[in-house]
Amino acid sequence: MEKITLNVQGMSCGHCVKTIEGSVGELKGVSKVKVNLEDSKVDVEYNASEVSLNTIKETIDDQGYDVE
Repeated sequence: MEKITLNVQGMSCGHCVKTIEGSVGELKGVSKVKVNLEDSKVDVEYNASEVSLNTIKETIDDQGYDVE
């Protein structure tokens, strides 16, 4: 299991948290997603053999947030 913390800009409210946690959490291979609004960070635990980091980043980007 891989663990990564992504810097995500544009999150400001509970809706943002639900959107990101919901969309990333639905990806096959993602076991845990936790958004920290104060720090603009998203912690993700995933199985790299099932989902790529690039796919996770694209999923967040597709929701309208900037991933660094």
